[in-house]
Amino acid sequence: MAVVMRMEWPEVTPDQYDAARETVHWEGDVPAGAIFHVAYFDEDGFKVLDVWESAEDFNAFVETRLMPGIAPLGIEGEPKITITPAHAVFNPAAMVQA
Repeated sequence: MAVVMRMEWPEVTPDQYDAARETVHWEGDVPAGAIFHVAYFDEDGFKVLDVWESAEDFNAFVETRLMPGIAPLGIEGEPKITITPAHAVFNPAAMVQA
């Protein structure tokens, strides 16, 4: 069952996020089970909203790639993460017109 992962990590800066993207390379080497990723900054700091095939896929990515990859970046604090079952997943941009 697909899940929605929401992360809040106020201490992350835009430069640190960009460095993490380069180091972990999740866009070029998509992690198993990743369906959708959006990251943004608002008045409360850094936020991520992901859709994964399962919580296990997300946790495996965090343990084997994300945390080892970002450790050298010196990011302060800890992320607040919530994972909930997805009720429906639809990505209209991925639809192919015949």
